[in-house]
Amino acid sequence: MFTGIIEGLGTIAAVRPSGQGRRLAIEADFVLDQTEIGDSICVSGACLTAVKIGGRNFEVDVSPETLDKTTFGDARVGQRVNLERAMRFSDRIDGHLVSGHIDGVGTIRRRETAGNAIVVTIEVDGSLAHYMIAKGSVAVDGISLTINTCGADAFSVSIIPHTAALTTIGFKNRGDAVNIETDMIGKYVERFVGRLESSGQKQEPGTATVDRQFLIKSGFID
Repeated sequence: MFTGIIEGLGTIAAVRPSGQGRRLAIEADFVLDQTEIGDSICVSGACLTAVKIGGRNFEVDVSPETLDKTTFGDARVGQRVNLERAMRFSDRIDGHLVSGHIDGVGTIRRRETAGNAIVVTIEVDGSLAHYMIAKGSVAVDGISLTINTCGADAFSVSIIPHTAALTTIGFKNRGDAVNIETDMIGKYVERFVGRLESSGQKQEPGTATVDRQFLIKSGFID
């Protein structure tokens, strides 16, 4: 589990075939102290397992499923990536709960300056936009961001100077692909409500009714 607060950047040093998948060698910009083989590292939003570690360098295997669902199908030597190691229960959760399981890929449609921020509009498939709400959370290349606006096929986020300077979103351009993970809470709520409605389960008299209408009225879903 991750928070979407990026620790630092890394650079892909090598891309090698590994069965039907690939192995990536990555050099981090920071020392990987207290990181061991088998630990999870979020690489531009994708939860990957470190299979080899040495100093600032580590290697990860990328499965065919991950290659298909993320931007890593086009990974290249020299590419910069966002890095975050798994959270600890003693840490503050400054972002939001991020699983590192990518839902799909989005494409940057626009970049506009607004005061000291950069407003980035990202085009996504409707199946991803379905789980987004204004002021909700989304992970873009592993970065925890707040959704400004969202529509049927796109959403926008504001990037403050600090985030632009410390993550890859600062130098992403129009047309670039990014990994998207929608807020997991929304997916759980939808599945829970769907099961409740399909089962025809009734609430006990005197208890609050949690159904789709209640969640819409409360702003949890659209």
